[in-house]
Amino acid sequence: MSNLLEPGHHRAAALGDDGLWHALLKVERAWLTARRTSEQSRDASSANRDGASADRDAGPADFDAALAGFDTAVANGIPRPAPEAIENAGSPVVELVRILRSLVDDETAQVLHRGLTSQDVLDTALMLLAKDAIGRADTYLTLTAAALAELARAHRETVMAGRTLTQYAVPVTFGLKVAQWLTGVLDARDALRRIELPVQVGGAAGTRSLLGELTDVPDAVVDAFAAELGLQSALPWHTRRTPITRVADAMAEACAAVGGIAGNVLFLGRPEVGEVREGRSAGKGTSSTMPQKVNPVLSVLVRSAALQVPSLVGQLHLCSTLAVDERPDGAWHAEWPAFTRVLTLSVTALSQTADLVGGLEVDADVMAHRAQEAAAELLAERGTGDDPAEYLGSATAFVDQVLERWDRG
Repeated sequence: MSNLLEPGHHRAAALGDDGLWHALLKVERAWLTARRTSEQSRDASSANRDGASADRDAGPADFDAALAGFDTAVANGIPRPAPEAIENAGSPVVELVRILRSLVDDETAQVLHRGLTSQDVLDTALMLLAKDAIGRADTYLTLTAAALAELARAHRETVMAGRTLTQYAVPVTFGLKVAQWLTGVLDARDALRRIELPVQVGGAAGTRSLLGELTDVPDAVVDAFAAELGLQSALPWHTRRTPITRVADAMAEACAAVGGIAGNVLFLGRPEVGEVREGRSAGKGTSSTMPQKVNPVLSVLVRSAALQVPSLVGQLHLCSTLAVDERPDGAWHAEWPAFTRVLTLSVTALSQTADLVGGLEVDADVMAHRAQEAAAELLAERGTGDDPAEYLGSATAFVDQVLERWDRG
């Protein structure tokens, strides 16, 4: 992602390469912790049964030493793999594990990553990025909703011209328009809050075969792993990609909600309309050649993100369709940039929307004047009258219903 061509990129920088790198390291450490936890709780007779492997004899003290070695290596700095090395391996995880093992003692190297495969680490790291992104998205949607609720209350009875198919329809209120925006934002937040983010632990081909050789309690290891990361325990999903597509779908819903807000602000802020405008601040929206311009940059950028996300989500569903065998040949790899871009675009747009709505300026006088001037057209359905405020139907009641939902939390 280019900082030059992605204005606002800094708002979601934690979801980029640095964030992924830290997530990968966190996954590897959590695995060691989970192995130690399971060894601590394992039944002694099961631990010493006939046929136990050498790996099975590793006890809590061994994992304590491994964790200490791991932490020391991380504290001293883990060098990033060279791009050519990542290309040769086909993913960053293979090189990460090689580098980690080169920086720790032989005993730690033997248990590090043992029982996982590269897909386990990368998929789980992506779920950690998703968790971060969802948390940020929830915060920004809540800020946006709070600002919209204030606007809806303030303009509950502010009459304006309603428009359908670009033409005058019947009178509405700005409060109702904002209440509809608020409903979309709350729906999107609810969708994000329903998402479950599972760890990925399947081993080489989704059977956890090696983990079953390493411990008598493989399910307990996975549960401890999930708990350590704040994710859900689940069956392997190597080629069942709904954890990816569900996150993307919810982010797309959020982008659609805020994209609709941005589109309305762009139209209503045109000079010939002039009913709303973005809040003004020094240096924002300036033109390189036209000193009189104050461009609605936040609305433009939010709309840009909302236009990009759906195609990326479609790509993720296509990848899911092509997830064959026990690890797909390219479809999995094509998910990585698309998924992380959905997260970064969405979080950036939601952050920008919070600023946009929080500073939105509303010209109620222009709204009222235009509605009165267009009264004949706005009241044509009714067939009589000259006061648009007398033909609002249930507009104010609808605003109140939405505000009640917001107030309930």
